[in-house]
Amino acid sequence: MDVYEAVDSRRAVRAFSDEPVSREILERVLTAATRSPSSGNLQPWHLYVVSGEPLAELKRRARARALAGDPGDEREYPMYPDGLTAPYRDRFAAAAAQRYEALGIERDDPDRPRKIATLNVAAFGAPTVLFCYLDRTMGPGQWADVGMYLQTVMLLLRAEGVHSCPQVMWTVYRETVGRTVGADDGRVLFCGISVGYEKEGVPRLRTGRADLTETVRFLGM
Repeated sequence: MDVYEAVDSRRAVRAFSDEPVSREILERVLTAATRSPSSGNLQPWHLYVVSGEPLAELKRRARARALAGDPGDEREYPMYPDGLTAPYRDRFAAAAAQRYEALGIERDDPDRPRKIATLNVAAFGAPTVLFCYLDRTMGPGQWADVGMYLQTVMLLLRAEGVHSCPQVMWTVYRETVGRTVGADDGRVLFCGISVGYEKEGVPRLRTGRADLTETVRFLGM
């Protein structure tokens, strides 16, 4: 699989089979991903790879919180800025509508928040979740480094025939995650990434992207 194919086929999969991803594949991917760009070579990411019984227990604890209507832990950073305006608000709304439809959750379902939460804390059935942390001393530049690192990880997973789904949702249950992985208070949870093989027979969701003319300007060409 070449780079273009990996980029084109990468998407947030929300239905995984229970087939495990081998440690060999994960180690190969994560070793190669260390070549991701990193300003000053700080390499600010800290990754915890969770599967098997530790992940099953984490899912059980998070599910219990979701079903109990637990609003979750106080956010340590905003998922989105307040007061989104066009075109960002419109892109967000369109993607959300597609996602809920694909998950079979009606927009006006009063139980929608809890249904969404329970699907998320199950990692959509994924057998492995990668939890990425940064030291609290890190700044915006290092957060950008982590984004590039995780994109590299997801593209390398595609090269191995494996899919993924980045989930900022796990930050809502960061205390439960922290107890599972043993992360200390000096680190902040950036996100979790569910990893596995796509479940067969499930409709595929592929959200649209803005036209190049909306986001790119060529100067001097």
